[in-house]
Amino acid sequence: MVKSSRDPRAELVEAGARVLAEEGPGALSVRSLARAAGTSTMAVYTHFGGMPAVVRAIIQEGFARLAAELATVPATEDPVADCVAIGLAYRRAAHREPHLYKVMFGATGFELTPEDRDVGLYTLRVARDLIPRCIEAGRFRPADPWVLTRQSWCLVHGAVSLELAGFYAEVPEADAEFGRYLEGFAIGAGDHPERAAESVARALR
Repeated sequence: MVKSSRDPRAELVEAGARVLAEEGPGALSVRSLARAAGTSTMAVYTHFGGMPAVVRAIIQEGFARLAAELATVPATEDPVADCVAIGLAYRRAAHREPHLYKVMFGATGFELTPEDRDVGLYTLRVARDLIPRCIEAGRFRPADPWVLTRQSWCLVHGAVSLELAGFYAEVPEADAEFGRYLEGFAIGAGDHPERAAESVARALR
């Protein structure tokens, strides 16, 4: 007898992420998860013990997807443009699966654990590694890379969260608006305004 190559646990996580992404957290239950995965409710308890562990795994999957999106940004000769591109990739990931994004950050009633937060911080290593390049290139003033990473994250996450909540519905050219926020961050970090504007324009092309 040939064993199936399917991973039931991974399929349940994928199904849960899909339910969240398409229908929101209110639709996620043991029954809906089993139905979406094409399995039984007993399988949920067998592999996870209950919904809290499923949510933990879905949060980790969400950050894995975010990390994969950030990893698509190629390194160029312009590290500031690369920082902007990372911010744009973050925004794309959030817009693609907004319900999953909200769950990843505890905005829908699912309480995050320290382990969940550690996964999120680890995802930011891509952005954090860009900061020393900006400093070495003379674009940013010397500073703790993690401090600048957290500052940029506050800006990007705040703007994206407000946008997903509908507060940017009347903002024309939202991409360009988002780019201007990142331009302001670069200038605040020490970049020359004209060079920062050029880098943002390059990333938005």
